Amino acid sequence: MDDLMTVVDWSRWQFALTAIYHWLFVPLTLGLSLIVAVMESLYLKTKSEKWLAATKFWMTLFGINFAIGVATGIILEFEFGTNWSNYSWFVGDIFGAPLAIEGLLAFFMEATFVAVMFFGWGKVSPRFHLASTWLTWLGASISALWILVANAWMQYPVGMEFDPGQMRNVMDNFWALFSGIAVNKYMHAVFSGWALSGVFVIGVSAWFLYKKRNVPFAVRSIKVGGWIGLIGLLLTMWTGDGSAVEVTKHQPMKLAAMEGLYRGGYSQGIVAAGLVNPDKTWNNDEDEYLFDITVPYGLSILAKHDLNAFVPGISDIVEGIDVNENGDTINTVSYAERIKLGKLSHEALREYDLARARNDRAAMDAAEQKLREYYPYFGYGYFDSVDEAIPPVGVTFYSFRVMVILGSYFLLFFVVALFLVYKKDWLQRMKWLQIVAMVSVPFMWICSEAGWMVAEVGRQPWTVQDLLPTKAAISEISSASVITTFWLFALIFTVLLVAEVSIMMRQIGKNSTKNLEIDNSH
Repeated sequence: MDDLMTVVDWSRWQFALTAIYHWLFVPLTLGLSLIVAVMESLYLKTKSEKWLAATKFWMTLFGINFAIGVATGIILEFEFGTNWSNYSWFVGDIFGAPLAIEGLLAFFMEATFVAVMFFGWGKVSPRFHLASTWLTWLGASISALWILVANAWMQYPVGMEFDPGQMRNVMDNFWALFSGIAVNKYMHAVFSGWALSGVFVIGVSAWFLYKKRNVPFAVRSIKVGGWIGLIGLLLTMWTGDGSAVEVTKHQPMKLAAMEGLYRGGYSQGIVAAGLVNPDKTWNNDEDEYLFDITVPYGLSILAKHDLNAFVPGISDIVEGIDVNENGDTINTVSYAERIKLGKLSHEALREYDLARARNDRAAMDAAEQKLREYYPYFGYGYFDSVDEAIPPVGVTFYSFRVMVILGSYFLLFFVVALFLVYKKDWLQRMKWLQIVAMVSVPFMWICSEAGWMVAEVGRQPWTVQDLLPTKAAISEISSASVITTFWLFALIFTVLLVAEVSIMMRQIGKNSTKNLEIDNSH
């Protein structure tokens, strides 16, 4: 058992490591490709060499990031087979479909048109080249769609049915994968990529202003990056609100962990800032927070868009207490009962398998009927205690606040940057603000990664919500091999990251010494 848990923990760390590194590159790809496409459109409209030079500069940085993002993404998908083979078998029929479409459609679309975008200058017509740039952006966005649809399905598994004969889930409604959670998750991720890229463009451009090099180029870049970033951030906030409503409906335990809330109530406030009590558990009388600053009604508004709505806490959910749409207290299935029903579903599956071995059709039908009755609680049958089904509250709570606080800061950041860039020479003279813009760049990545931590840590211990916990999803491999590959990947990914940052800085430095008002490359 100890070795099993070691394999589970290290496999989770390995997947988290890969996902974190991969997400360093993905949002910049999503946003920078759009910024490049907008700049090339301005070039085609104005015929100005200034916009052509800007397009090629940012396109080069996009290409560096794109190449390394592809490398980490491929490794991420391989890990489903190497470390999570039970998961791949159990839900591969559903999860594999969007990933296959992503590989066959979006990835080939990106690969085709990114080649034209980089090597087609002077070889294809300007309009065809512009179309290729826009299609590269579209391909990246479609690629993100299928991956995020697959991830959203893990948060809210729909469109499938368990087949006891195959001992796995099979898809019965492809379009059900496009649930409210999937739609909000996709838009939230893509728009956050626009925001991140806007901060990146402003930060790099601020360096040019700080060095007093290619100032007109930097000002033009800040205007494009600032507007796309601001629009992206506003849309990110809008879809984040939609995501909170969907999480309330389908993952109430995640919402409770995000808030560190153990006992909910009507007109529930939200903690703007605070420290969770590490000694608090769902079944003791400790205070939830060491200190907190609470905004009245905030959580009820966020969760249900209703000032007076009841929002359950962790203890409420564990005990099966909730409130229906009429405001009446109702008893849902408690976690202890879910564990019992889940074990009955496992027992029914074993009975079905034994009956099939005897070719006893009547016993098979009886076992299958019992299995279908209890199957909604199948995943809970792997637990021996309700404590196993509660996510890490501290990590989820603090990650959510890091995301929200930094997101609010960047809203102010974009407004100030755009206001000043349209005031003659104001931004160019404010050295301190240029430094703030440069320093802000890594904090936008922290904000983005914090959002993913909320989404993924908050749904623990599940790989597939309510159906398959992490400890039942892993491959039969030794802990030593997982630990070895973890450190190997950590080394490789760190080298790739250092290489990317070095190449980008070298590219930025090289271009600071030439006049970007006129493109000299053709």
